Amino acid sequence: MRTSTFAATDTGLVRTGNEDSSFRGSTVLAVADGLGGHQAGEVASAIAIAAIAKLDGLRFATPEAARDALVAAVLEGNRAVLDKATREPDSWGMGTTMTAAALAGDRWVQLAQVGDSRAYFMRQGEGLRQVTADQTIVGELVRQGRLTPEEAAHHPQRSVVTRAVGLDPNLQVDTPPALELVPGDQLLLCSDGLTDAIDDARLAEILGARLGGQATCQALIDAANAAGGPDNITVVLLRVDA
Repeated sequence: MRTSTFAATDTGLVRTGNEDSSFRGSTVLAVADGLGGHQAGEVASAIAIAAIAKLDGLRFATPEAARDALVAAVLEGNRAVLDKATREPDSWGMGTTMTAAALAGDRWVQLAQVGDSRAYFMRQGEGLRQVTADQTIVGELVRQGRLTPEEAAHHPQRSVVTRAVGLDPNLQVDTPPALELVPGDQLLLCSDGLTDAIDDARLAEILGARLGGQATCQALIDAANAAGGPDNITVVLLRVDA
């Protein structure tokens, strides 16, 4: 099975700097969003991504092996961010989200996630679905049935995360079930600068247009900026070649 990967990032129309980081390798992908309002968010996201990038090129025989490697890499990044913050008081309190994916076997992809950067999966004829759960106050209220997804999309606290890399030495990492891939599948990793700006229907429309991979990434960023570009926007796209 052959895959292709693409990525793009943009500061957006409101922020003055870009605190997002990403990685697009041959077997590993990741998006990290430095926490707004925290010190040195761009440093935290870069450190966390560096730990994930070390896995690129490794061949994982099973999704379980990929899961264990991803979790270990996220925790390594967590320790590195905490260590830097301890050594450098100006960096104290920095943190980042992390959503990462690793290919496994000959047809699987495994995810690992902390925070509210998302992964979406799209299969021809089956539509788009979010395959990560937002680790946010609002996301938890949705899972409890206390908010609808529509209410959550406009809630003023929708970006308040309950977990982040670099803030807790006992960090827990989510590992959603592995996805079995077939030709034509698409996996999108993105920061909330995309999903706060445009809804899932618009995401599905752009992905479903089947533009070239890099053109699709740029179209997603353009759509977020057309909607106001309130935050940094980062997208990483994996396509299974037909």
